[in-house]
Order: sequence, then structure tokens, then C-alpha cells
Amino acid sequence: MTRSVALARPSTATLIALALLASLVLVAPPLAAGGRPEATRFATFNASLNRGSEGQALADLSAPGNAQASAVAEIIQRTRPDVLLINEFDYVDGPVDGNAMTDAFQANYLGVSQNGADPIDYPYVYVAPSNTGIASGFDLNNNGAVGGADDAFGFGFFPGQFGMAVFSQYPIDYDDARTFQLFRWADMPGALLPVDPATDESWYSEAELEVFRLSSKSHWDVPIDVGGSTVHFLVSHPTPPVFDGAEDRNGTRNHDEIRFWADYVTPGAGGYIYDDAGGTGGLRPGSKFVIAGDQNSDPLDGDSIPGSIQQLLDNPRVNTTVTPDSEGAVEAASQGGEDGANASHRSPPRFDTADFNDSAPGNLRADYVLPSRSLRIVDAAVFWPVLADPLSSLTGTFPFPSSDHRLVWVDVMVPGSNPGG
Repeated sequence: MTRSVALARPSTATLIALALLASLVLVAPPLAAGGRPEATRFATFNASLNRGSEGQALADLSAPGNAQASAVAEIIQRTRPDVLLINEFDYVDGPVDGNAMTDAFQANYLGVSQNGADPIDYPYVYVAPSNTGIASGFDLNNNGAVGGADDAFGFGFFPGQFGMAVFSQYPIDYDDARTFQLFRWADMPGALLPVDPATDESWYSEAELEVFRLSSKSHWDVPIDVGGSTVHFLVSHPTPPVFDGAEDRNGTRNHDEIRFWADYVTPGAGGYIYDDAGGTGGLRPGSKFVIAGDQNSDPLDGDSIPGSIQQLLDNPRVNTTVTPDSEGAVEAASQGGEDGANASHRSPPRFDTADFNDSAPGNLRADYVLPSRSLRIVDAAVFWPVLADPLSSLTGTFPFPSSDHRLVWVDVMVPGSNPGG
């Protein structure tokens, strides 16, 4: 005889709980070894892969064996960023998804084991032109002559020198990427346009301000698809706030290049912004982002205008709960002893990212990876081994085997993503 069984109907509260659990399962990222959620590593590295003459960087990367490129590649292989900005990477003409420079670096260095480190592959690359070395046609440094590196829209001896490139293991949304290479400095409301202290008049003429660009290289918004969730990789390389005069034209430009991203991520503050394709406005409210690059500004030390980098560090949309650091930076801060340039510094030396060999202004925190508040930081570091560590051969002391800057990385959890999917 068949017996029927009446099943109890779940309560409304139980159904809601089950639905929430199902949604969490659908969006939860995969687990890494040990049952930990998998994070995404974003990094910036001023790798000094620029050269003094046009074409030389490409020649150096076009075959294995360049010692500096090998050291840079090994640092990247040891730290294994998922998404990486390289500053000072000379630009050569080509499509945004790669050119001869990026292809050569991937094939001959990143894709080849360096001293036993595992090769690393970046199937997605983003590159675009830089303002460096592009002639302005004006006497921007007011030395009485037109032409040369200092009269270009960004300092450079040829177009593309000191450029940049993004390497990613996650897909890049090329169609929605934005560049701001042509944005005029004078179009920023309240811009700190330099004034000639000898005349109390604008350093730049009206004709120059009609064409002068804010970005010394460029500003890019590169959307990265991290497991179905978009993270805007906001990258730039503001000019050093030095190599000028009492007018402080580079210091003021550095300040406003940093301010650009602060306005871009702040709802209501970026309405004045336009991109190179004619689009207007800043980042949409609620968007996830990571600001990265050599900002050339230390919070307390160096020559940048006070408060420059604080425009990002103090921005309520930016997550600064974890600051990348290293023991190597602490060790290097002692160079020069009690009379050295670092002895009077106020910023904690463990946060430094650049080693200037005890010459003024001393070691500084110049390079930043700054996620949005919506991205939880789970780890962060500066690749700066102590001298007793065998890997210190990659960073070393002056003259540096790789760069005077160090790779900085931050691991974040991206809500709504499935990094392994």
C-alpha cells in the first residue's frame, strides 16, 4: 500500500534566507588554497624602460639579454600582478591592444623564465599616445627659444618617451576606455596655473593656454572585467614637481594632474571633464576603481605642493585602510647617516617607493595603488627586499639594476566578481 507524506511548507522567512544564500553562492569568488577567497592584485611600477633616443627601447626589448629588462621582468614574475601599470615605458605607434614594444616585452622577457621565476602572460594590453616629446610650437619654459624637450606638451626628447602601458590578465573593455591626453589645463576650474613672480602675470600666454594640456603624459580610464565586475583602472604619471623655477610650473601642474583623478571619482566634481572622444563627465557614482601610477608626490616630504597627494589620500571615495610598505625601504632610509637627506624626513620610511640614492630630496613615497572604498584591501606591499635577501639583486643600490622606483601592489576583493570564471 502506498503511503502519502505531507511536506511542511517553508515559511516566508526561510524562503528569503534560502534566496539570499543562493545569491551569495552565485556571486562568491572561488576559493584559493586554504579556503581563502581569491583576491585580485593591482600594481604599478615605474620600470625606467625608457631610453634617451627614439627606437632604442624597442631595440633593447626585441631580443632577450638586456640586463635591465630582465630584472624588471623578474620583479613582475616574482610579484605576479593580475593588472599592472608600467610607467616610463616608451610608446611606439600601434593599436590600443598592443604594439611592438608591449609584444616584445611579453615575448622576450615576461614570457621567459628569469632566474627560475615562472613566466607570466598578459593576454590583454592597453597603450595610447603620450604628450611627452610632442612639440607645442611655443616657448613654454620662457627661455627665449622655441623647441626642445622642455617646450613639448610633456617633457621628452621624442614623441612617446616616458610613456606607459597597462598589462592585464583580465579582459579590457577597449570600447569604453577613455583617454584625456588633450584635456586643456585651463579648462580645469580653479586650476593652479603658474604665475611669473617677477611680473605677477600668468607664466603662460593666452595663446599658450589655448593649447596647453594638463597631462604631462596622459590620463587613462581603462575598464577591467574582473570576473564579470568592472573595475576602472585609472592610470597616469604626473610630472615631477621640480626642474622649473620660482614660478613652480611643474609643481602646480603635478598638483592639478593629481587633482584630476580626485575630481573624476567624486560625484558632482568632474562635470567639467571631457575625454579625447568628446565624452564628458567623471566616473559614474558607485563605480569600482583603482587609481595607480607614479604620482611624484610624497605626503610630507619632497618638493610637491603641500596637500597634493592628500587630494587622493583624503578623498572619502578612496580606500587607504592598508598602506603598502617594505623592510627594504626602512633599511635604505639610513643611507647617508645622520647628515643624509632622509634624516629629516617626516613620512614613515617603510612607505617609501623610490630610492634617490640619498640625493635631495631623499627617498620618497611616490608610487600609489589606491582602490575605491568598495574594494576591500586584503594585502599590500612594496617590492623592496632588504640587502640580505637574495632578491635584493633586483633592486640593489645605485646604479640600480632595474629602476630607482619599486613595484607597488595591492590585493583587493572585487564584489560581485568571479575571478576564476
